[in-house]
Amino acid sequence: MSTSLAPGATHEIVTPAQRAWAYAGILAGLAGVAGIQASASITAVYDEDIDGDAPAILEKLRDFVPNIVVFHLTTMVATVLLVVFAAGLRRRLKAQAPADSLLPDVAAFGLLLTSVAGLLGAGLNTEFVFALSDDGAALVPEVAVMFGHWIGTVPWLWVGAGITGAALAVAALRHAAAPRWIGWVATVLGGLTLLLGISPLQYMAGFTGPALVLVVALGFAWGDRRRA
Repeated sequence: MSTSLAPGATHEIVTPAQRAWAYAGILAGLAGVAGIQASASITAVYDEDIDGDAPAILEKLRDFVPNIVVFHLTTMVATVLLVVFAAGLRRRLKAQAPADSLLPDVAAFGLLLTSVAGLLGAGLNTEFVFALSDDGAALVPEVAVMFGHWIGTVPWLWVGAGITGAALAVAALRHAAAPRWIGWVATVLGGLTLLLGISPLQYMAGFTGPALVLVVALGFAWGDRRRA
């Protein structure tokens, strides 16, 4: 549906249903932030008082079962919703990007890469939640230490969101495929996420990546007035 603004120009009315993908992105960003915070709260393997003491780390991990459950749920919600957001973002950019542009696909694949990192990061949770909850379960301490490091690193690999941000920045600022302010946000947060993800400080991308997804999704949900 469109209404006439002036000869040769129309303003497209985007319904809430057409913005559902952006709302999915908002929830994905919020869940991503919560998941990273939950992961950061599980500190057993980083406690200097028991550093290198695998049995002690195992016992301390038992105290963090509620945190692990929260981490699992929030990370998996983000993992699922990032796929929806990726598909919607691809469609949105494709509508106004040059016909042969790779940018919509690159933007979508970056989010899919992030979703896979979340899936892998949460992939061991169920087994260890049940094992850590059962005092009688035979659990090798060194394996528990590995799990603690796993959930403190793999889910933080949000470099894919940086790829998305870079593609979105070019699409918005060079091809006017999205609002310019979204392009500048993507330039700053996306560029920072990409640089951190590439660098040896790659886990720091877990702080900026979810923020990028959240702000961009908010922009497309409430600040996007596309013209056709």
